[in-house]
Formats: sequence, structure tokens, C-alpha cells
Amino acid sequence: MTKHNDGSNKRHRPAHGAPRGHGGMFVGLDKPKNFRATFRRLLTYLRPFRLRLTFVLLIAVLGTAFSVIGPIVMGKTITIIFEGAYDAVTNSAARGVDFELVAKMLLFLAGLYVFSSLFQFVQGYMIASISQRLVYNMREQIFTKLNRIPLAHFDKTPHGDTLSRVTNDVDTIASTLQQTVNSFFTSIITVIGIAIMMFVISPLLTIIALISIPLSVFVIRPLLKRSQKYFGNQQRTLGELNGHVEEMYTGHIEVTTFGREEASIAQFRNVNDELYEAGRRAQFISGIVMPVMNFIGNISYVLISIVAGILVIQRTIAIGDIQAFITYTKQFTQPISQTANIANIIQSTIAAAERVFQLLDVEEEKGVTATKEMLLRTDEVKGNIRFDDVSFGYDDTLLMRNLHIDVTSGQKVAIVGPTGAGKTTLVNLLMRFYDVKDGAIYIDDIDITTIPRAELRQTIGMVLQDTWLFKGTIKENIRFGKETATDEEVIAAAKAAYADDFITKLPDGYDTVLNEEASNISQGQKQLLTIARAMLANAPIMILDEATSSVDTRTELFIQRAMSELMKGRTSFIIAHRLSTIQDADLILVMDEGQIVEQGTHEALLQRDGLYKTLYTSQFAGKAPA
Repeated sequence: MTKHNDGSNKRHRPAHGAPRGHGGMFVGLDKPKNFRATFRRLLTYLRPFRLRLTFVLLIAVLGTAFSVIGPIVMGKTITIIFEGAYDAVTNSAARGVDFELVAKMLLFLAGLYVFSSLFQFVQGYMIASISQRLVYNMREQIFTKLNRIPLAHFDKTPHGDTLSRVTNDVDTIASTLQQTVNSFFTSIITVIGIAIMMFVISPLLTIIALISIPLSVFVIRPLLKRSQKYFGNQQRTLGELNGHVEEMYTGHIEVTTFGREEASIAQFRNVNDELYEAGRRAQFISGIVMPVMNFIGNISYVLISIVAGILVIQRTIAIGDIQAFITYTKQFTQPISQTANIANIIQSTIAAAERVFQLLDVEEEKGVTATKEMLLRTDEVKGNIRFDDVSFGYDDTLLMRNLHIDVTSGQKVAIVGPTGAGKTTLVNLLMRFYDVKDGAIYIDDIDITTIPRAELRQTIGMVLQDTWLFKGTIKENIRFGKETATDEEVIAAAKAAYADDFITKLPDGYDTVLNEEASNISQGQKQLLTIARAMLANAPIMILDEATSSVDTRTELFIQRAMSELMKGRTSFIIAHRLSTIQDADLILVMDEGQIVEQGTHEALLQRDGLYKTLYTSQFAGKAPA
């Protein structure tokens, strides 16, 4: 869970005053593009594969040509057998069937179908490769985008909805794109090839068969248009459902503690019912398309059979050609039906792509291009920090107004105040998780907005109250602070953080694998590992956000000593609720409602009858102030 306002665990809300509310998942993502624009944009992802698609098209033409020739060869074979066995003129037995010719025809027919199958296999393999590579590129683009999206976006968007866009929606595009591209090529070429062969056999019968096309389009077009809305609702509610499940899972302890299981289940059922209804309507309307197409195709088939029978009686067409034409008729309606089914699949593909594109279109963090002058070398940073006339608010309401802070190199600065005072917001501005509305923040007289974020954050080590560890070994989690660190440096950092003792007692020591929630170690041990990680980073500026709140008193004393050693010669910011931990700070900033109301040393602040003294005496009631 993301660290929020001064120890609170309110999800999807920044340190102070940021908007949330139900439906936050659509904040910044509520401007859907139209169907055509989304479809055209999706096609742009196919541009790098133009040569391969051209080759696939050529293979599709060859494969379809072999399969289309098959029925007419079969028809000629039937004509040879019929005319050799029966003389329609004399109504008697004919001279006999040329079985050698029939055998050659059947062998040729088998060859046609074998080659057709081979070409279809190659076509399917290439389409699968292209579609998976396309989605691979899309996933990389999304992941890169997530690292560029400002923190404010995630404050207003449920994590589950973002995960749904990255997983469910992308998987929908992957699975349906392969079906649609492959079927589209095959269907179009098959329709064209069969139409040509049908016209060669009988122009009249071909005209009857072609009448079904505009009739089909007229009938299914309004169905497809209506189903698009429901497919969009289906993907939207799926994202909302995932958001609710993710939130209830991560907050499972709180849900059970406050007895909110029934309310959680009720909300799940409401969203699930909405998803069911949207999915039912989308699938029902799209499911009507195939029966309608089959009905129109069967009417066409009956008309063709009647007219063909009349033509055979009039001896204007061979019986084998009729058999071939009827086969073509069935094959002709099949790709048309497939095309209608493709249109259904495209509905869900476009709905998923629209959600993915909305995520890709989120405004990125405003960055700068690194230059030699802008680069902030970690080994050269002195740590002088100045907040110059800073104003900030998460929305139009300002939390901070005209804030001035001067911190000299090596100072240990404590930030205290009641919950919601803006303590975490202050360090978030220094880290550029958010940018100031007015004024500027300087490090060594360099405006931090002129420093690339990566360079800025390399100079700042941060330990949060809410620990974050990933699935991997303890050694890998500590090395996250410095990728190039040796094993000796990792162990040294763990010893400095007093984590080495418990690590070495584990069965696998530093190679112990933490699970996804790191639930196989205690909360205090998690905090020790994050402190070791910060020590390994060895940044010239340190931010400690109530870093010792999750450890016992004895361990806290060890960590305080280690922190004191770590902070020597470094500019340090300590967000603290327990005022006993910051009595030796060089400067204490007392915040209330986004403003610094007092500042000074511990002794100096106690001499005043102000907020700091009130906070201190409330924590040490019955004890004489130090």
C-alpha cells in the first residue's frame, strides 16, 4: 500500500486534501474515443509488420486458391462418373466410367487439399507470431508509461482498475487480434475466390447468391452498433470489479476487524450483477448475428437449389457443376458468417483497446532533458535545501501558501505536527512526487524542476513507515538500494541496520526468499530491511518517515544509534510522531494545516507556549519536560 498522510492508510488518497470518491477509477480516463479512431490507432500497431503481413496475405491467397479449386475438380469428377454410367439422352447405361481418369482427378484433389492445409498452417503460425509480438510491444509501452505517470494519477485511480487494463484488457486484445486478422484475410480472399468460381459456373446462380450479402449487412449492422455499447460496459465493470477485489484483498484485516464482510460482499454482488448484465446483453445481441446469417444463407441456398434443378432439367448446366456450385454456396456463406463473427470479436477488442489507450494517454510527469549543467552528481551534493515561497494544493484548494524553509548542509531536521498537517506532503514535494503550484525548491541553489527526476531521487534516500518488499531473496531486496553493490556491502548495510542478526538466524540466511506480501517475516524485520536498503544507497540527503514505528523499543535504540551515525554529514528530514526520537534535531519544524507555525530546537520550542509544547506534554503527561 502506498504511504499516505502521516501514517494514515487511506487508499487512493494523497497526503492531504486530494480528491477521491467512488468512481475515481475514471478520473482522467473518462474521455472515450470513438470506434473508428480507436480502430485506426490499433491498426498503427501493425505497421512494423507490414512486410510479414504482405507475406501472410500471399500465403492466404495461395492456400485459399487451392481450397477453392477443390469443389470444381470434385464436380468434374462427379460429371465424369455420371456421364460414364448413365446416358441421359437414351435413358440407358452408357459406355462405362473411366476409373483411371477418376483416380487421377481424386489424386489431384487430394494434393490440392494437402497444399491448402500446409499454407493455412504457415499462415496461422505467422499470424500468431505477429499478434503476440504486437501485444508484447504494447505491454512494454504500458509498463514504460506506468513509470512516467505522476503519483497524483494513482491517488485518484484504484489499483485494481489499472491492473485490469494492463492484464485483462491487453489479454483480450492478444486473444482476439489473432482470431480477427487470420479470419479476416482468409474470409475476404475466400469470398473473392468463390465468387469468381461461381460466376464461371453460372452467372445467374451467382447473382442469386450475392443478393444475400447486402441483405445480411442491412440486418446485422444495427445489432453490431448496439452491442458495442454493452461490450464497453462489460470491460468497464470488469475493471471496477477487479478494483474492488484488489482493495478488499489488501485491506482484508481491516474489513474483518470492523465486521464489514457483508457490506463488502454486497458491493461485490452489485458490481458483479452489473458485469453479468452487461456481459449478458453484449453476448446475447452478438449471438443473434450468427443465427440471422444462417437464416439468410439457408434462404439463398433453397433458391439456388430450385433454380439449379430447373437448369439441370433444361440441360443448360452439368450435374457436377451444380454439385460444385452448391458446395461453393455453403463455402460462400461461411466466410460471410465468419466476417460477421469477426465484427463481434472486434467489438470486445475495441472496447479493451480503448481502455488501454486511455491509460497510455494519461498526461506524463513533466520532465526535463538532462544536460551537463543540470546533472546532480550524488558525490558532489552538499545538501543545502531551500523552499522559496512555495504554494501547493492537490486540487484548486491550496494546502500550503508562501512556505519558506532554509536547511543548511548536514542539518538534522525534524518535521512534526498533528495528522493532516502536511508533513508527508512536504517531503513529497522535495522528491517531486508532486510539483509545486508556485515558488520553487532548491538543492544547492539548483531548482529541482531543472533536474531530471531520476538524478534528483538518486541523491535522496527514503525510508517509509509503510514497508515495501518484493518477492525475492533478502539479499536482492537490500540490493534494491544499489544495484551494483557487492555481497559484502549488502551484509555491511544489514549489520549497520541491526538486521544481520535475524537474517543469519533464518534457514537460508540472506538467500531466504520473501513471498509477495513478505508475510514470512515480521513487520519490524521488514522495516529493518528497508532501513538497510537506504543505508546501502548512501544518499547525501535522507528522509525518514516515522521509520522506527514498527520495531520494538530495544531495536529502536539500536536503529537510532545507526541512524545517528548514518546522518552525520548528511542533510536529514525526519517525520516523527514520537517526539522523544527527535529531541537532538538541529531544527524542528512544527506544521499545522499546511503551514509552518513554529520552528527551532527542542529546548527553544518548549520555552514557548505553542503547539509543539502542547504535542510534547500530551505525549509525556505526568512527566517533566526534558
